[in-house]
Amino acid sequence: MGEILGLGMTHYPPLAGRDENMSGILRGTLRDPAISAEVKNPANWPPLMQREWGTDQGKAAAAEHRQVLVSGLDTIRSVIDEFRPDFVLIWGDDQYENFTEDIIPPFCILAYERIEAQPWRLKAPGMPGGANIWAEKEDHVSDIRGHKDGAKFLASGLITEGFDVCYAYRPLHLQGIGHAFLNSVAYLDYHRRGWNHAVVCFSINCYGRRVIAFRGGASKFGDTPDPEKLDPPSPSPGRCFDLGAATARVLKDSPYRAALIASSSWSHAFLHDKAWRMYPDIESDRALYAALQSGEYSRWRDTSLASVEASGQQEMLNWFCLAGAMAELKRKPSWTTFIESYVFNSNKCFAIFPP
Repeated sequence: MGEILGLGMTHYPPLAGRDENMSGILRGTLRDPAISAEVKNPANWPPLMQREWGTDQGKAAAAEHRQVLVSGLDTIRSVIDEFRPDFVLIWGDDQYENFTEDIIPPFCILAYERIEAQPWRLKAPGMPGGANIWAEKEDHVSDIRGHKDGAKFLASGLITEGFDVCYAYRPLHLQGIGHAFLNSVAYLDYHRRGWNHAVVCFSINCYGRRVIAFRGGASKFGDTPDPEKLDPPSPSPGRCFDLGAATARVLKDSPYRAALIASSSWSHAFLHDKAWRMYPDIESDRALYAALQSGEYSRWRDTSLASVEASGQQEMLNWFCLAGAMAELKRKPSWTTFIESYVFNSNKCFAIFPP
C-alpha cells in the first residue's frame, strides 16, 4: 500500500527576482491607458494596498512578503524531507511553454528520467528579466531527477480509472520543464542546500480559453476579443477535483510513497476585471480558503469554471486536483496559512495534509 502526503504552495515568479521589482506586474497595469486616473490613484485604493505600496512602490512590503513566503516554503520543505517520498508529484500549469499551437492536452504526466533546464534562458511568464535573487547566471542548469516508473504507474492507473491522460517521455518545446515546476523546486530549495527528491510533473491546462489566444493569460484591462478567437476551455474544476481523487486512489494502491503538491498562487490580478486588473479577488479566495480549512470539499467540487475564470483563479485548478485527492482520502489540513496581498498580484496559500 502506498503512502500519500498532501501539500499546497506557490510558485510566484517575482519571488525569484529582487524586492524592488516584486510589484512590477502592478506597475505595468498602472501604465494601461484603459484604466482611469481615479482608479490608479493610490488615495482611492483599499487601506492594505496603500500600506503595501507605501512611498517606495512596494519595495519594503516586498521584503516582508518574501519573508512570509520563504517561511511557508521552508515549512513545506521540512515536511517533505521528513516524509522521504519516492517521488514528489507537482500539479502545475503550462502557460504557453511546453504546449503551444500543435497540441494543448488537458492533463499530461511528464514521465521524464531526468530534467535539465536553464531557467534564466526560458523567459517564462512573470519571471524576472534582470538579476535573480540567487545571482545565478544565464547558463545556470537546474538538474532534477525524475521518476519515470512512478509516472508510468500513475498514467496507467488513471487510464484504467477512466481518465484518458496524456503522458510524455521527453519535452516538446522546452529543454526542461515550465516555470510552474521549475519555480516549485527552486523555491523548495530557496537556500540552495540541495534538492535530491525525484519529481513527477503533472501538467494541467489551467489557462484554457487564454492559453494560445493570450499566450498564457496576458492582456490589458477591458480586452474583449471575439469569442470565436478564444480557445476551447480548460478542464472544469469538478473534473480536476475528480482527477485528484482518482490520483489518490491509484497511488494509495501503489508501492510508492508520494508527496502530492498543488503549486500556484490563488486569484491573479491580471486575469480578472472585477478590480480593473489591479489586485486579486480577495473575497472569492477567502471563501475557498475557509472551505479548504474545514474540509468542505463539496464547495470546491461544485465551483463552476465560469466562476473560476471571472475571479482570475485559473491556476487554482491545480489546487482543485489536491482538494479532490484529500477528499478521497478523507483528510483535512493540519496546517494552513493564507497570505493576502493587493500589490503583489495574487494571494498565496500553503497547506499540509499529513499521511
